[in-house]
Amino acid sequence: MKKKLVVLSGAGISAESGVKTFRDSDGLWENHRIEDVASPEGFARNPQMVLDFYNARRKQLNEVLPNDAHKILAELEKDFDVEIITQNVDDLHERAGSSKVVHLHGELKKARPVNSDSKVIPWEGDLNLGDLNFEGIQLRPHIVWFGEMVPEMNKAIAITEKADIFLVIGTSMQVYPAAGLIHYIPEDCEVFVIDPNLENSYTKDSHCFKMTASEGMKKLSEILQKERG
Repeated sequence: MKKKLVVLSGAGISAESGVKTFRDSDGLWENHRIEDVASPEGFARNPQMVLDFYNARRKQLNEVLPNDAHKILAELEKDFDVEIITQNVDDLHERAGSSKVVHLHGELKKARPVNSDSKVIPWEGDLNLGDLNFEGIQLRPHIVWFGEMVPEMNKAIAITEKADIFLVIGTSMQVYPAAGLIHYIPEDCEVFVIDPNLENSYTKDSHCFKMTASEGMKKLSEILQKERG
């Protein structure tokens, strides 16, 4: 029976592919204040600006490719039961070949009606005012904005509770409730951390790799394969 490897991934894994993140020193995301483009209030004030913002993110996503960290995680499915819980809204894990991915903060390539966090539909192109679902309801990006509930959180907790190995990669562990998953890791679970900037407080230092996502995944893959052998 394969060991269960549960991965909590964040912006750092996608940054290597060229996906822009908003956690820059100026607190802006592509020159926008976060509250203007990632909150229900921002959408209520200026919906077309918010739609345009995510249209640009979606377009950029189509111009980037999965990197080695994404690919190694997908390859590990041969030997481990890998489940990925990601804070990222891109589809790079899936495009690399990972088959079990939970998106805590939504997905850029999906849309949903403004009055529901379900009834989600695939969406590849631009999304504009006047784009309606089959019920005639305006569509919005399927993104969990600040102040909104995280619908997949309970599923993520249930996955975490079954982990034999838990990996934190490319996330500052500053965003809740995602960061709270650390409290649901089983006591006998091995925990690894990959992040060039993270101050490790989650596991023993030998399991903390202060390096890029791709470098860290190469090293971790070797360790896991040796443990298997």
